[in-house]
Amino acid sequence: MSFYMPAEFSPHRATVIVFPERPGSWGTDPVPAQRAFARIIDTIALHEDVYVIVSPTNAGNARSFIAPSTRVRFLGIPTNDAWARDIAPTFVTDGTDIRGISWKFNAWGGTFDGLYADWTLDDAFAGRFCAAAGFSCTDASPFVLEGGSIHTDGEGTLLVTESCLLSGGRNPQMSRSEIERTLCSYLGCTKVLWLPRGIYNDETNEHVDNVCCFIRPAEVVLAWTDDTNDPQYELSRADLEYLESVTDAKDRHITVHKLPIPDVPVCITESDLSHYVFEDGEDTREVGERLAASYVNFYFANDIVLLPQFGGENAESDSRALSIMRGLLPEREIIPIPAMEIIKGGGNIHCITQQIPQ
Repeated sequence: MSFYMPAEFSPHRATVIVFPERPGSWGTDPVPAQRAFARIIDTIALHEDVYVIVSPTNAGNARSFIAPSTRVRFLGIPTNDAWARDIAPTFVTDGTDIRGISWKFNAWGGTFDGLYADWTLDDAFAGRFCAAAGFSCTDASPFVLEGGSIHTDGEGTLLVTESCLLSGGRNPQMSRSEIERTLCSYLGCTKVLWLPRGIYNDETNEHVDNVCCFIRPAEVVLAWTDDTNDPQYELSRADLEYLESVTDAKDRHITVHKLPIPDVPVCITESDLSHYVFEDGEDTREVGERLAASYVNFYFANDIVLLPQFGGENAESDSRALSIMRGLLPEREIIPIPAMEIIKGGGNIHCITQQIPQ
C-alpha cells in the first residue's frame, strides 16, 4: 500500500498540542488560554496519547495545569506560536509505518500577507518533532502549506479552499494544477475539491478546516447562516453550490449538512485588546474586529468530538450546534468545550490540534 493521509475521524495514535504563550496571540497573561488548552489536553488524554510541546518559560504552568496522565508526554521544542494544526507534521501511513510531512511554513503568507515577521521556529518544528518523537519525516519544502488548509476523507478526496491555496503568499509560482498534483503526490489522494471560500475575516486566507470538513466519506458539515445580510452568507452559499455540483474521488455525490455559525458575531473587545502585545511586523487587532468563529472548527479524537462553545449571547447557538452534531454522529460523544480564550488567539480547537493516525 502507498502512503496516504487517513481521515481525521479514523483511529488515532496520538494528538500534538503546543502550549500557548505568545503575547500577540494570548496576551500578557496567557494563563486563561493555557487553562483552556489544558482542559482540551485532559479531555483528549482520556482517549489517546497527547504530545504537549512546551518551552522553558511555560513548562511549569503546563505541568501544573494538566492532569497527571501516562498518556501525556511533554517535549521541549521551541516554537513561535501554538498553532499545531499548521506547524506540526501532516502524518501519512501505508498501513504499517507512519511518517510525517514537513511543509514549508511562512506564517500564513510570508512577506506578502503573513501574520508575523519571524516564523523560523515554527517552520522548523515539524522536522524537530518527528526527530524527538521517533517518526521519519519527508521534507516538502519549498511547497508552502498549513495543516488547516486541507481536509481528507481518507479515501482519496481532499478538501481545500481557493482563497487559501491560491493566495499570493503561498505558492504563487505554481499553477492550480501543479498545486493539485503536489498535494496528491504527498497525501496519496486522487481528487482535490476546491471550495471557493472559507469563513469571513479568517486571517489564514480562509482555511478549509473552519468552514467545511468530512464527518464520514461523501458526507460533510458546512458552516452556514440563513442571514442574507451577514457577510458569511455569500461565502457559504458559493461553497454549497460547488459541493452540490461535484463528486468525490469514488464518484459519489456529497451529502452536505449545514452547521450554523454563532448567531452573534464574536468580536474583539476593548478589554481584550488591552492585553495584547504585538511584535514588529506582527498582524495587530482592533476593537470590534470580527473573529472567524465557527463550530466547524471541532476536533475528532478517538470516540469523541471536541466542539467549540462561545457562551454568553451565543448560548442558544452553542446548544443548537451541540444538538446538530449529536444527531450527525450518534456513535461518538460530542463534548462541548468553552473556546472563547482560544478564538481570541485567532483560531479554535481544530487549529491547536494535529492528529497522528494509528
